[in-house]
Amino acid sequence: MIRAAFDAIRDSAPAVLPSLLLCDFGDLKGEVARLAEAGTRVLHLDVMDGHFVPNITYAMPIVEGLRRHTDLPLDVHLMISDPLTYAKPMVEVGADLLTFHVEAVQDPVETAQRIGELGVAVGVALNPKTPLEKLAGCESHVDMVLVMSVEAGVGGQQFAPVSLEKLRALKDKHPDLLLEGDGGINANTIGPARQAGCDLFVVGSAIFRRDDLDDYGEAMEELTAAINAAGGKERMGQS
Repeated sequence: MIRAAFDAIRDSAPAVLPSLLLCDFGDLKGEVARLAEAGTRVLHLDVMDGHFVPNITYAMPIVEGLRRHTDLPLDVHLMISDPLTYAKPMVEVGADLLTFHVEAVQDPVETAQRIGELGVAVGVALNPKTPLEKLAGCESHVDMVLVMSVEAGVGGQQFAPVSLEKLRALKDKHPDLLLEGDGGINANTIGPARQAGCDLFVVGSAIFRRDDLDDYGEAMEELTAAINAAGGKERMGQS
């Protein structure tokens, strides 16, 4: 079922993935329902440990709670120092795609292989200052690469244009590899990210902090329109 969920993630591309970090956790079930009604096809969860990144968010109980209330695929971004310790518990509570940071591990290939052995789809992420060379051949052992356009776990940052260069380089070298962008994604930056080869777009403030819009559906429509204007209807490997 996990691999089927990843197929659903891949087939959804290009797609906007709301980051639940900014949702109303006092009404999590209601938030998920509103996002589904707005056309959301995949949910993105940011797990922070206060060590690899300066902030602390949530862990397995939230993932488990979400799984009880939605059939949408759960894309879990592990911004933590020891991803292998928590990979199995995350899979057991319902994660469909687990992404670890290349900066957090000594051997990204081994880490990807060990997470993949759990039957879950695997992603690897890298921060704006981290060169693509740090992936060290990991691309052939993962299902997705997450290119951060802000430094992981630090708020108030601007979209880093270097992420566009990385997306283009990855898409040129690995045209069938699923690419995700995260950080500062909004109606102004989502088009350039798509043109650079991005397939999945993690969005927070541009959905959850829009006082000028009536509902999440309007925000999703605006973002999707920007993707389509940049060529978003083309499938991966054809952009």
